Amino acid sequence: MPGFSWRKVWYLGLKELWSLLRDPVMLGLIVYSFSAGVYTAATAQPDTLSRAALAIVDEDQSPLSLRIREAFSPPQFMPPELISLDEADTRLDRGRATFVLVIPAGFQRRVLAGRAAALQLNVDATRMSQAFTGSAYVRQIALGEVATFMQKIRSEPAPTVELSLRARFNPSLAPSWFGGLMETVNSMTMLSIILAGAALIREREHGTIEHLLVMPVAPAEIMLAKLWSMSAVVLLAALAALLVVLRTLLHVGIEGSIPLFMGGAALHMFATASLGILMATFARSMPQFGLLVILLLMPLEMLSGANTPRESIPVPLRELMLLAPTTHFVELSQAILFRGAGIDIVWRPFLALLAIGAALFGVALARFGRTMRQG
Repeated sequence: MPGFSWRKVWYLGLKELWSLLRDPVMLGLIVYSFSAGVYTAATAQPDTLSRAALAIVDEDQSPLSLRIREAFSPPQFMPPELISLDEADTRLDRGRATFVLVIPAGFQRRVLAGRAAALQLNVDATRMSQAFTGSAYVRQIALGEVATFMQKIRSEPAPTVELSLRARFNPSLAPSWFGGLMETVNSMTMLSIILAGAALIREREHGTIEHLLVMPVAPAEIMLAKLWSMSAVVLLAALAALLVVLRTLLHVGIEGSIPLFMGGAALHMFATASLGILMATFARSMPQFGLLVILLLMPLEMLSGANTPRESIPVPLRELMLLAPTTHFVELSQAILFRGAGIDIVWRPFLALLAIGAALFGVALARFGRTMRQG
């Protein structure tokens, strides 16, 4: 067997790229994941209240109740509908309203007299994405209007203490910034695993694995060829998503160095693509491989810090996830792109990705070599 050759790695990688170009399903998945997928995830964040359906039962018909009705406006709420009390349950049952605010008769009179006055808010809690956040919005808006009304009636001076809020790294508090970046990170993880693993499964299903067995190539050369070719495709697609979708279309403020981020992404691709090949050595077909990917991707994405802060994760799981490449990639991605961090801050996740990638590559190479010898 001839010695290791980077020339063979290069040409074998080109073969993988040609195979990918002849696979329209994979190409469509790549294009969608880094274009419409990123845009949709960024503009449809579930924790953001947007165009919530609100109906109001106004039995008071007073200036104060009118102020409360007019306080609810887009984009958080659709223009509220004025309904009768008999219609409230029907609106909620049919899903035509998420919130029904009831202003009882005599509400303004009780407020002016300093007596206890109550508003009733009925919520369709099956719409979890809006119910929790929206209830707080409705309460804040309604009570704010009552306080403003009383201040004008009694001519009381405004409080002299104010809270000055300054949000760093995302001054407008736009959820699209976080959602778009994390969807890009998740897509990189998913596609690097799928493309690398599918490249090996494709060889087995098309019968070309036997051709490789009789060629003067080593398992390391075959693996490296699949790694560099599939990783290059994902990195180029991710770069396009950063520059076109995030920066141009969504106007996401990218503070840090994109070349530094791409360097960390390359290490991440090395680790996750090796993981994809390792998984493919256990699967005998694409359906089996797909099931393995589903089982693995869910915890990798949900427990990496991409969807929720790692501090909110139970300690045993949090420590266990330090063995996953996604944890360190999410950390360096947020630090570089959001906070403008340099290598002096993110060198630890870089080293962690390098170590995890080397371990996964070694295990995958041993398993891949054994699979090739067995045919």
